[in-house]
Amino acid sequence: MLFGKDAPRENIVVRGARVVDAVEGVDAVLDVRVDDGVVAALGADLDTNSHRVLDAEGLVLAPAFVDPHVHLRTPGREDEETIASGTAAAAAGGYCAILAMPNTDPVVDSAATFGALVQTAKREARVPVGFLAAITRGQLGEELTEMGELADAGAVAFSDDGVPVSSAGMMRRALQYASITGRPLALHCEEQSLSRGSHVHEGAVAAEFGFASYPSVAESVMVERDLALAAFEEQPVHLLHLSAAESVAALRRAREHGVRASGEVTPHHLVLTDEAVRTLDTNVKMNPPLRAERDRVALLDALRDGTIEAVATDHAPHARHEKDVPFEAAPFGVTGLETAFAVLYSELVEPGLLTLETLLERLSAGPARIFGLERPRIAAGTRANLVLLDLAGVTRVTENGFHSRSANSWLLGRALKSRVALTLANGAVVYDERRLDGARQGAEAAARPAPERKNERRLDGARQGAEAAARPAPERKA
Repeated sequence: MLFGKDAPRENIVVRGARVVDAVEGVDAVLDVRVDDGVVAALGADLDTNSHRVLDAEGLVLAPAFVDPHVHLRTPGREDEETIASGTAAAAAGGYCAILAMPNTDPVVDSAATFGALVQTAKREARVPVGFLAAITRGQLGEELTEMGELADAGAVAFSDDGVPVSSAGMMRRALQYASITGRPLALHCEEQSLSRGSHVHEGAVAAEFGFASYPSVAESVMVERDLALAAFEEQPVHLLHLSAAESVAALRRAREHGVRASGEVTPHHLVLTDEAVRTLDTNVKMNPPLRAERDRVALLDALRDGTIEAVATDHAPHARHEKDVPFEAAPFGVTGLETAFAVLYSELVEPGLLTLETLLERLSAGPARIFGLERPRIAAGTRANLVLLDLAGVTRVTENGFHSRSANSWLLGRALKSRVALTLANGAVVYDERRLDGARQGAEAAARPAPERKNERRLDGARQGAEAAARPAPERKA
């Protein structure tokens, strides 16, 4: 269900890192040797097998990340993102796999469109990509897609992300059809009769600025409906980009009653509230919107206790001209692949609000488990899907520093604690900051004009004068 281009498998020894894999019960300073893309051994003072050795003293080696919610804008808006640029961004962010949403142009609602994406991924994807297919044709909510055919083609799940499936009857039929494919539904929960035309969360900030607002109940009422249908049909559902405390409470109750339901949360909903809207920065406009502090706290609590199993970036690239407009005219969405770990480490782990082990699990094992993907692991015999993290490093978020084609980040201008130093995906090195820094330095050196060699010119002149003085004077004939 994951597709990417072939790349040389790595032979490398990561020497002396703190190796953290909470699911495997590993947290120790170790060497890790990778032979031909497979984790071959963990231990102290491992034989290098003549491999490249990476000194990782003081760094953290963890299972690489899995992002279950990415918009690659392909087909239709390749000016904003492509499979090549999006997966390069993912590699730089520490990801070994990403899942792409189907709300493209055209919508991924047929085996033909899906197959074309797969072929592009096999040529371009730096890290493996899985694709979701639409629940309804054109995401119009009127007719189900051929889910069986799409699952056979490799669809990892089904979603109408960007819009809800408004009809309860259509949602029930979708759950029934999906049951024969073994694939979950990933649901955008929004009652549009309560949110249509809105720009921000319904609260004091919206009232102060006069913005049309999106109340939290517009999300939670649809969450309740979809969980009730999932319980009735005894089928799994995954709730996308949760933002409201009431939605979290509904998900927790459903899971306690045995409903096969999972949820995800974005970095921006874990860190920001609607107070950020006061800046009128269009890069804090997203759907669902940033909400109140009570919502943010509820989301963080749910991430801690496992009610929410996954962190998802909802990476949504937009062209500069689309965001460089008044707030109300701007589209929803922000990028996030290249900054997710750094901002969550800076804002949650460093202040002691979330443990490093929990964050790493929710970025990796959690999302893989939800979608039935192979879990990234640090264990002998497993494919190397690894990320090397420098927790003492700095990630500087600048507009020209992204691998993504778009720079609509809410973190522009920030210096975040920690940085990704190395990413291995499917056994291949897909990002290496040390090599990248060397290449940058080489390029900068090559671009600098050669200095004028004034001293050498003076020295040459002195040499020529000395040589002339040493030559015998010519005979002066009468």
